[in-house]
Amino acid sequence: MKLRLHYFARLREAFATAEETALAPVQTLSELLAWLRQRGGPWAEELAPGRAYRVAINQQLVEGEAPLHEDDEIAIFPPVTGG
Repeated sequence: MKLRLHYFARLREAFATAEETALAPVQTLSELLAWLRQRGGPWAEELAPGRAYRVAINQQLVEGEAPLHEDDEIAIFPPVTGG
């Protein structure tokens, strides 16, 4: 499935890219995250279970088994605080 992936803040720095188009053999968010972790290195470290990051599909925050569809836009970013 073709997906548009966007990375922000520390993840953009760790992955050395702000965005990519990926052809991933996945159907759900959890499958996508596991597929990305299989790249190893910073991908496995930054997207490990228990690490703090959020995910949005087409600008809607999601978790776990959220379904993915062709050409979805996925944003992965650390939690943001402000004041």
